[in-house]
This record gives sequence, structure tokens and C-alpha cells, in this order.
Amino acid sequence: MNDDWRRPYRGPVKAVVLDWAGTVLDHGSQAPMGAFVRAFAKFGIEISITDARGPMGMAKADHIRAVGRAVNAAWRARHGRDFGEADVQTIFEVFEPMNIAAVRDHAALIPGVASALAALAARGIRIGSTTGYTRPIMAELAPLAAAQGFVPEVTVCAGDLAAGRPAPLQMWLAMAQLGVWPAAAVVKVDDTPPGIGEGRAAGCWTVGVALTGNIAGLSAGALAALPEAERAALRAGATEELQAAGAHCVIDSAAELPRAIEAIEARLAEGETPLSPPA
Repeated sequence: MNDDWRRPYRGPVKAVVLDWAGTVLDHGSQAPMGAFVRAFAKFGIEISITDARGPMGMAKADHIRAVGRAVNAAWRARHGRDFGEADVQTIFEVFEPMNIAAVRDHAALIPGVASALAALAARGIRIGSTTGYTRPIMAELAPLAAAQGFVPEVTVCAGDLAAGRPAPLQMWLAMAQLGVWPAAAVVKVDDTPPGIGEGRAAGCWTVGVALTGNIAGLSAGALAALPEAERAALRAGATEELQAAGAHCVIDSAAELPRAIEAIEARLAEGETPLSPPA
């Protein structure tokens, strides 16, 4: 163990902390997207899929706040006033039960992820998670994931702390609960820019997931049905967005994590840190 904080950490990856929807399960992050659209519709506001997906990865109340600001003109036309903080809570109270219901239909693990995580665990790498979902949503989702073999040691939810993504607090709590340090020994895996930002703000390595998550926004079947040229364009667009958010590397799916971890460990061995400037 490197006990001297003045020397760069050059050891192996000790822990991987994963997002849930779009990263581990729910290919295309379908559950929250539909719930946001339906929740705003309850208040007479039609939002697009692009509106719903834009702030994905944030805590859900923060997400509602961001969407509300984006559609403020429509809200003012419908309700005669600007979208306000009280509206965030009112919509959240409608949204959360919708999201709880939706996760029941969108809980399948992404193909190959379970075996990839098993390979990491066999190496002694600890598995944790953070999520933009609330505790009530996770109370429904976690048992469905556990039945398929995904049981992270730690799950830190939106609302557990004073600030959600892209603030680093959820990552720091996950690391504290795992008892893992330094941050350079930890990898955050996420399909959204706020989730990548969370990892970077915490001082960790970050791996973006391009094709199974919110940016691509497609089910496994829909993605497989695309012509290769369209799939390549989706990959390029998602990769660019995730790299712009700070991802150290981008893979198609968390099923490819073992090779991503090997690449990060090679960079560590060379003396690189998550804070090193790009080559």
C-alpha cells in the first residue's frame, strides 16, 4: 500500500463503482425517460424525449428542476406563471411512483455485465454503486437486480446526501463505506455526463459507457437492428459527449470493463493519475 500521499499511487484498481440504469441494467435507460415524459404530461406539459434525457444522471429532483427550466415558456403559457421550486416537489411526488412502476419492466441486466463484474470480483476488486434513483425506487429495483446476480456491496442513492451528481459526495460516501482509498485506486463507470462528472470531481478514474445508456437511448434489440454505420455514428456521438464530460476512456458496454480496467492499471503503472493532463 502507498501510505505516502505525496507519491502517485501506482498499484492496482481496488474498487469499481457503477451507475445503475443504462450502465448495469435497463439497456437504453428506458424507465426514467418514460416516467419524466408522463409526469410532466400530468401537468399539461408535453416534453420531448430529448428534454427528458438531457439532464439524465442527476438526482431526480434536480432533473425535474432542469427540465422545468428548459420548458418554462410552455409552463408559463399553461399555468400563467414561471416554473418554481414548489413545482419541482409537486411533479416529483407524481414522478416517483411512476418510476417505481417503470423499473419493474426495465430491470434486466445488460448482456455480459454480470460475467464482467464476476471477473473483476475474482481479482479482488470491490464492487459498489451510486445512482440518481431515490431509496424508494431502489427498494423496488435492487431485489430485481439481486435475483439476476447483481448485488453491489454499497449503493448510495440520490437524497442520501446534501448534493447529488455531478457533486462528488455519493462517490466519497461509497469509498468510505467500502473502506477503499486513494481515489486513484477507484473507477467510476457511468453512461451520463453528470455521472462522469461525479467520478472526476471525486478524484477517481472514469469509464464512460456509450451504447447501452442514456445517450444512445436504445433497447438491446433496437441497437442490434441498426445498420453498422448508424451504430458507429451513435458510438462516435456518445463517445464525444462522454469524453467532453471528462471520461478517461469510453467502452460500448460495461461488459467490456475487464479490458478497460487493465488499460487503467497500465496507466497507473506508468505513473499517471486521474488528475494527469491528457497526453
